[in-house]
Amino acid sequence: QVQLVESGGGSAQVGGSLTLSCVLSELTEYTTDIKCMGWFRQAPGKEREWVSHISTSSGRIFSDASVKGRFTITRDRNKNALSLQMNSLKPEDTATYYCAASSRDICGGRDSHYNYWGQGTQVTVSL
Repeated sequence: QVQLVESGGGSAQVGGSLTLSCVLSELTEYTTDIKCMGWFRQAPGKEREWVSHISTSSGRIFSDASVKGRFTITRDRNKNALSLQMNSLKPEDTATYYCAASSRDICGGRDSHYNYWGQGTQVTVSL
């Protein structure tokens, strides 16, 4: 069992930048075998959508087309941390951003691939 805690959300202007952070903590003395970690977001009135994820074994990164070239996901293995550097922000990036982790065999862009979730952090982009 793990806990994910996000931080770094806030407000930014169009074209600005924000960095989100997520720290993974073990809740028991056992080490959970995390296969991948990622970021999702949910805008008001919309379903939660995948943003980006990284495989913990290969380091391969996958990102949605809407954020490619603007958002960068990174993982600090030693700190059990995940970050999302968001540049060139747009109003449509406004959403609650969730950190997710998976100990399941399949990693990808679906909610069902992940069994651990953070509480979410709000990002608001304005003109």
